[in-house]
Amino acid sequence: MKFADLHLHTRYSDGTLTPQELVGRSIGAGLSAIAITDHDTVAGIDSAMEEAAVTGFEVLPGIELTAEYEGIEIHILGYLFDRYCPELLERIADLNKRRVERVYKIIDKLNESGLSLDPQKVFDIASGGIVGRLHIARAMAAEGLVANTYEAFQKYIGDKGPAFILGFRFSPRQAIELIKTAGGVPVLAHPNLMHKDELIPEFVGFGLMGLEAYYPEHSQGMVNFYLDMAKTYGLVVTGGSDYHGQVKPDVKLGCLKLDYKLVEALKLAKEKL
Repeated sequence: MKFADLHLHTRYSDGTLTPQELVGRSIGAGLSAIAITDHDTVAGIDSAMEEAAVTGFEVLPGIELTAEYEGIEIHILGYLFDRYCPELLERIADLNKRRVERVYKIIDKLNESGLSLDPQKVFDIASGGIVGRLHIARAMAAEGLVANTYEAFQKYIGDKGPAFILGFRFSPRQAIELIKTAGGVPVLAHPNLMHKDELIPEFVGFGLMGLEAYYPEHSQGMVNFYLDMAKTYGLVVTGGSDYHGQVKPDVKLGCLKLDYKLVEALKLAKEKL
């Protein structure tokens, strides 16, 4: 039986492994296929595919686009798209400019809370990758401002924290349409973390084609709920560990293994575009 994990991050966003390392460890974890879904970048996909080609391992092109809607952050996964699509590359370049601006705004908010953090510490940790809140949390922990990244999110930079900033000005509709423009399949990431299931039918109206039903933080009841919803709206089902490496040590590579039949269903959905 073949297994897949369709939600993985590399050092090109906020993971700690290179694409090559991620492929090697995925093979060791008993997987047959993975999707690289870095935040707002496709930079790690080619390296992963080149590494995988040596062994016959399968890497699907993926991305996790960051959007905002009704004051909350929404993540839209994209699969099997043209990673060289000019419109996609132009839009994610703009998103990443906003990510840099967001770092400064969050640090300003931290300063207001009495925490002093040098922005360069954050960019050093990102090491040229797509900068995000996890890099800020790692910098805060490294500087002794918090005990760990979990505390950084819980007390300061989480969605309800005093230093939380949205600032993307990119809607779920735009993210969904962009993925489809690039020939890909748009899927709502970790829907339960959105805490607004009532928005899912609206997103389906925008062109959403799938739900990430299988996710480490989804209980079996939640999984069943999203499987039923996917069936109701004719959506494909995906899943993944959301593996980031050492910065999320509780999430182990291989902790979530999808039946490869779901990858085949994803490919069929792509053919219908």
